[in-house]
Amino acid sequence: MDKKKKVVAPLVCHGHSRPVVDLFYSPVTPDGFFLVSASKDSTPMLRNGETGDWIGTFQGHKGAVWSCCLDKQAMHAASASADFSAKLWDALTGNELHSFEHKHIARACAFSEDTHLLLTGGMEKVLRIFDLNRPDASPREIENSPGSVRTISWLHSDQTILGSCTDMGGVRLWDVRTGTIVRTLDTKASVTSAEVSQDGRYITTADGTSVKFWDANHFGLVKSYEMPCIVESASMEPKYGNKFIAGGEDMWVHMFDFHTGVEIGKFGAICCNKGHHGPVHCVRFSPGGESYASGSEDGTIRIWQTAPLNNSEEETSGAAATHRPSFKDVDQVTQQIENIQIADHNTNDVNYKPSSTQKESEAD
Repeated sequence: MDKKKKVVAPLVCHGHSRPVVDLFYSPVTPDGFFLVSASKDSTPMLRNGETGDWIGTFQGHKGAVWSCCLDKQAMHAASASADFSAKLWDALTGNELHSFEHKHIARACAFSEDTHLLLTGGMEKVLRIFDLNRPDASPREIENSPGSVRTISWLHSDQTILGSCTDMGGVRLWDVRTGTIVRTLDTKASVTSAEVSQDGRYITTADGTSVKFWDANHFGLVKSYEMPCIVESASMEPKYGNKFIAGGEDMWVHMFDFHTGVEIGKFGAICCNKGHHGPVHCVRFSPGGESYASGSEDGTIRIWQTAPLNNSEEETSGAAATHRPSFKDVDQVTQQIENIQIADHNTNDVNYKPSSTQKESEAD
């Protein structure tokens, strides 16, 4: 078979019982890089970003989890849920560190670049900034969002907040110092995905049937491409910035040339990109651009290889990969240490038992 027409099957990651609605890759850390997923089944999951291997499940939410993120060192995770809370997690043990209560559905969350702050937004039309050094303190609130918050991210070394609304078009930029909207990037449809490129040069947005690229410093529209279907998410390749991916209603993960907008690999080239059995809700490139992940209505995560590795690359990749132990492994080691010091006859940890009666609370 011609190598150019070789179809490479993705890694399929099972585990979620409901649709996967958000994905987030950590930067590369001394232990490798990691992938966290949000799902309507109320249980965010942490995976090895390279292999897709399951590391652990964060147990504690009682409603659909709409958003998830990791800090720069992948030591902490955060999630935003329909149970009116956002939670901070220890990404080494899976333990819940703090629950930040909201008055309505929390739809989005994001760690600041310096990892000291957690930003949340949701149905209340309020942005909240929590100080993670003082988690019990009241958050700073920015109340001038014109609609319920759908996506949020930090920009310009935590000086600017980028956000979109569920029920109206446009991306708004808040000056963190004043708490006011300083600019709006206009779109015809509501923005369902907004991503700041790894080098900080571009903002990638998905709205309706288009993917747009904006200058992250001057905010002008750089490129706009019409998609073959309604898309929910888009992501730019982080290393070279020469291609991007988009996923949506047609169940495909499409790859395009950034400079021309021409679709890459649709007719049996390196990747087939077809395999999900429901709409694709989220797509993200890994931090090195060697692969990308997609999450779907079908409850699975698929990790697609950008290009086939040669033997030397495979050997290097395998040698460099460091696998973080699962939450259960960490828990067992901790328990063994504790047992040496004190006999504990009640060692059951409810955080790591699957719940058969999880309350479901969902809203679009």
